[in-house]
Amino acid sequence: MPVRVLLVDDEPLVRAGLRAVLEAQPDIEVAGEAADGAAVIPLVRQVRPDVVAMDVRMPLLDGIEATRALLRTVPEPPKILVVTTFENDEYVYEALRAGADGFLLKRARPAEIVHAVRLIAEGESLLFPSSVRRLAAEYGDGGGNRAARAVLDRARLTEREGEVLRLMARGLSNAEIAARLVVGTETVKSHVSAVLAKLGARDRTQAVITAYESGFVAPG
Repeated sequence: MPVRVLLVDDEPLVRAGLRAVLEAQPDIEVAGEAADGAAVIPLVRQVRPDVVAMDVRMPLLDGIEATRALLRTVPEPPKILVVTTFENDEYVYEALRAGADGFLLKRARPAEIVHAVRLIAEGESLLFPSSVRRLAAEYGDGGGNRAARAVLDRARLTEREGEVLRLMARGLSNAEIAARLVVGTETVKSHVSAVLAKLGARDRTQAVITAYESGFVAPG
């Protein structure tokens, strides 16, 4: 089955460009378009996308609030890929904090756009880990976020789970973590699932942000 993508951006040219890039791929289809975050929830319910590619800055409802509303309202919500003009942007970090699964620059090359959609849909690796690390270093409270530290304390990760979380933060995929730890991929998947459950994280991105903000992993 192809990956179904919903495009949300107030610039028609951006939507047209993304559509052209994505629909050139045999395993991706554009399920719909919207010009503002306010239209996301009804469209998600209507077209059931796997991924929402959404501008972080829009006039009525921006990508941050649309992400929060979507995750709060829709059962089994799609993955959310924030599309932005500026990489080092507090809006991007807030969108990730709100539950977005990753971000993509509007100036990205076609191959990068396709790779980002596929990676977000699969959910087995962190998208642009070095960029997430830089954002966490600038906007993530320097490892002193008390709420994040409390989450880590309550999680009581095992030594192996902590090791897996650190490797997740470096952007390693399940297969790469398995090779590093000399274990099977299914074992890694079990560890990743346990880490997400213990942290109450929706996905790898939220788990890694908690790791950075709690000081469990240094973002520098």
